[in-house]
Amino acid sequence: MPSTLKAEFLFNKDISAQIKEIKQFLDEFKTGLEKKHAQKDMKFTVSHEKDKLKLEIFYDTGFPHAVLFQLRNKLNQNFGKKHRLTVKKVVVSHYKLQFGLEKSPLHDFTIPYVDDFKLDEDKFEITFSKPLEESFVKKNFVNRIVRRIREKIDQQYYAGKGEFAEILWASEKKEPIWNEDPSRVMVEKGWLQLGRTKGKWFFGPQITKIIRAMEQIVKREIIKPLGFQEVIEPHHESFSTLLKTGHLEGVPMEVYYVCEPKTRNPEEWETFIDYLKISREVPHEELSKLLSPPNAINCYVQCPNIYEFFSGKTIGDDQFPILVYDRSAVSNRYESGGRHGIERMDEFHRMELVYIGTMEQLVEVKDKIIEKYKYIFNDILDLEWRMAWVTPFYLQHSGILELDDAKQRIKGTIDFEAYLPYRGTREDSEWLEFQNLSIVGDKYTKAFNIKAQRLDLWSGCSGIGLERWSVAFLAQKGLDPDNWPKKFRKEVGDLPKIFNFF
Repeated sequence: MPSTLKAEFLFNKDISAQIKEIKQFLDEFKTGLEKKHAQKDMKFTVSHEKDKLKLEIFYDTGFPHAVLFQLRNKLNQNFGKKHRLTVKKVVVSHYKLQFGLEKSPLHDFTIPYVDDFKLDEDKFEITFSKPLEESFVKKNFVNRIVRRIREKIDQQYYAGKGEFAEILWASEKKEPIWNEDPSRVMVEKGWLQLGRTKGKWFFGPQITKIIRAMEQIVKREIIKPLGFQEVIEPHHESFSTLLKTGHLEGVPMEVYYVCEPKTRNPEEWETFIDYLKISREVPHEELSKLLSPPNAINCYVQCPNIYEFFSGKTIGDDQFPILVYDRSAVSNRYESGGRHGIERMDEFHRMELVYIGTMEQLVEVKDKIIEKYKYIFNDILDLEWRMAWVTPFYLQHSGILELDDAKQRIKGTIDFEAYLPYRGTREDSEWLEFQNLSIVGDKYTKAFNIKAQRLDLWSGCSGIGLERWSVAFLAQKGLDPDNWPKKFRKEVGDLPKIFNFF
């Protein structure tokens, strides 16, 4: 059964006098397409009603909607000057589309916009039984629906599979000083307190001083010698930015959405305030009436706004590599039930390094950053840790990265993992990913249209999660500064005294 599309071309006037000529034109148009694509599987049936040309297209291997607007343009060119006929509007009244699949779906799924879909032998069939407006077809909704169906089926096969990881380097084993959960003990000692909203913590002076010491180490050992320049970015990331990076479609269930008030007029908020003052409870239904739909999220990761700063700009070749970092925006991720201490929480603090340049420049930057990390983790913090080359899920299963391709292998992520004694043995427990470093090729430079004069640009980033650094360190070295490595002990100095509460 071929794909079938029924469409109506609405002209500016009655076409009855020209219908014979139009049909002859359609035969010539079809013959031209068949010669161009070397195929004989297309069929047209034509009828008309006053100013409407009704066309039914049968197509065995292609997508019939792909020829609609090419046909409209040709009709306008051929009949515009000659008969003053123009197609004002194109409507798809019914569309049944078939396409091949590499894999059959393992279980049922849903897809929006489609009225019906099913697997017919080795082909997948989707049906649009309601009229489709011209904009729906012109904006590639149909093609994206097909692509989304294929993605959903791929995800069914790869769901639950871990990402590919290859250990690149590992430190020597270190004898643990203790095997306690540092977050739990810090709460008991009064260094930490859980916030009043989910997954957020208040950091007391003791753990804050530890984190700030780590931040100063990063500035001294990485930021300054490698020449990274600080920027201050917004804490909100717009939907338009996230559509470019793919975060909005990749992790919509993990972000905190931002709603703006519809108005600042106090009179329109009076009923809300009345309920609030009388009940001493938030009237959520009343509040929802006063909020606009979300148009942004709280910062999920800092690099999107940095790329947005360079978006659409052409930059002189002599300015690369561009090295910038942000430490102002606080990252927010909805972790749901997976929270644990300060290593997995909804709000955390990072220093995000972003680098843009040629492939060769980024390889050099990456190597320098890794050497700096090695010095910090080995010589200052004395950690037991390892590095693993990781193919992110969306790249690994899309075929973008191949392990035997030297150039493509440059892309990907390196995870830095630390052993946490309180979780169990080295062999059986999950190590903590406390640092990462990525080169993403031209994914974002193309998405944000960032150009050089002549160079081909790549980009990458490395997110330094200060809470995770502190967990990796304290899980191995404990909370007693006397047991810490001398270099880090000197960096921190004396810890503040704990508050006495009565």
